[in-house]
Amino acid sequence: MTAVENLGFSPRIIEEYQAKMNALGRVFLFDDEDENSEEYAHFYFIGKFEGKDVIYDTVIYTLRLQHESELYEIAEHRAAKHFPEYKKITYEEDENGNLETLDPLEEEIGLFMAEVIMELEEDESVKVKEHVDMDANSEFGVSLDVGLHVDHITDKVIEKFIKDFNEDTLKLDPTLYSFQTEDQEAG
Repeated sequence: MTAVENLGFSPRIIEEYQAKMNALGRVFLFDDEDENSEEYAHFYFIGKFEGKDVIYDTVIYTLRLQHESELYEIAEHRAAKHFPEYKKITYEEDENGNLETLDPLEEEIGLFMAEVIMELEEDESVKVKEHVDMDANSEFGVSLDVGLHVDHITDKVIEKFIKDFNEDTLKLDPTLYSFQTEDQEAG
């Protein structure tokens, strides 16, 4: 059995990516297939790995988003244990784009999960910190999973991360953070 070539190390592919970046005047390329937001971005940049040029396939997100995600995961897990008939709640839209009402069980599960999340937040049971997780056994290039303590993921945040990462000057904050859900209703 032959190992599949990782095209993220291919000089030809790296050149193609570099040319696209140069054309855009950027040091990275967004992954257009992923839904980037103010708190999350999926992008590619070129750097070195073990002395070789490589394309880094990177997701970067705010610690607040990571915190919310971990709270939701715990709540989902507890709901699955609490409700034997648990299934993931899928929010469907009607023909007008409005969310359809949940059935009584889905509503009960949703309320249960909301209570679990509020409890976890109150106790500050879930804490997150800045990190860079690297996976060199990725299918394409080297994968990076990055959580930063910033309010928004902007081009400047991405550019600074790439510069610091490539120059080996990246300093991660070791502080553990916990967040409270912001009230979405403006008064």
